[in-house]
Amino acid sequence: MELSSRYTAVVGRFRLVVDVLVAVGVAVSTATRDGGSANFAYVDYPGGQPPLWLAASLGLLVGAAVWQRRRRPELLLVAALAAFVALSAWIVLLLAQFTLAERTASWRKTAVATTAVLAVVIVPVWRMGGADASAPMGLAIGVVPALIGLYVGTRRELLAGLRERAERAEREQQQRVERARSDERAQIARDMHDVVTHRVSLIVLHATALEATKGDNAVTIGRQIGAIGREALTELRSLVGVLRADEAAPTAPQPGLADLEALTDASRRAGTPVTLETADATGAAAPALPALVEHAVYRVVQEALSNVRKHAAGARTRVRISSTPQLLHLTVTNEQGAAGPEHGLPSGGHGLLGIAERIRLLGGALEARPTPEGGFEISAQVPLDPNAVRTETVR
Repeated sequence: MELSSRYTAVVGRFRLVVDVLVAVGVAVSTATRDGGSANFAYVDYPGGQPPLWLAASLGLLVGAAVWQRRRRPELLLVAALAAFVALSAWIVLLLAQFTLAERTASWRKTAVATTAVLAVVIVPVWRMGGADASAPMGLAIGVVPALIGLYVGTRRELLAGLRERAERAEREQQQRVERARSDERAQIARDMHDVVTHRVSLIVLHATALEATKGDNAVTIGRQIGAIGREALTELRSLVGVLRADEAAPTAPQPGLADLEALTDASRRAGTPVTLETADATGAAAPALPALVEHAVYRVVQEALSNVRKHAAGARTRVRISSTPQLLHLTVTNEQGAAGPEHGLPSGGHGLLGIAERIRLLGGALEARPTPEGGFEISAQVPLDPNAVRTETVR
């Protein structure tokens, strides 16, 4: 940014110097009648030379118009026509024709200006040299500079349009990147909630069991606590790695249906009797599902089991997953169990919202409700048609 600002300042100073030199040069050239090489003046002055005050005044007027040529090209054209009529100064006409065409890039305005220039130039030249002289002179002074100016102006507008479209595309790309980052951070927040809640609840339950046994099986329970802690650290390290800009995102696959057995085993070891049923509508083993769907199902089951341990400790729980070619059904149902406050497991209130958002992003729906028997049930339906998955899930 600093280098760009310095470059802009240097270019601005260079442009200012060029404008000053051009304005002074054209003013002097006009006042001296372009060196007196030609005399196409409409007025015959005594001695063949215009008064000094007239030449100096028109020179200053033309110089000022040249200085303002980018903002007011029409003013420069009027001053140039006046200088040609009074002093036969044709160099400023070249600059005026080029500037008007280049700054406006308008064929209509350029045609009107060219007509006016040709009308003013051809008359004295025709009077002095006839058609053979007036045609080349009109072409050189009135037409060629206008065509060159139109080319330069049109090309500048084209490049400006391309630059503007490129900048707009870059801004839109940056906005998409920011949205993707925001979505990814929300995803990471949900994953961290799921990981921390599930693993820490297991650690607390095992620590409670260790306290209840008063030292019996301390080694076994301690190993289980250590294993759970290491698993939690591994998952958290993987998630935190995504937040670090100087590290590549982890390439390890996210947990899916194949990991549900290990998840339910961990809950059984923590004292929650869990049964897992995975089958399609015909009773066969569930087919392979999209990775996004499998990961969402895993997180829903993980959150549901964590809630059972927190709010219905020891309750018998059933996890059932069934599917058709178009839809996946998931239910996690637990019976009434002992309340869990004695385990010291707080509830942040975001778990159900997080898993509901996961399912919603896949085009599905999630419901959580108490059962008539006093238990609790979480059910979800996820469409398996890839076209049904919302575009927000695309990374």
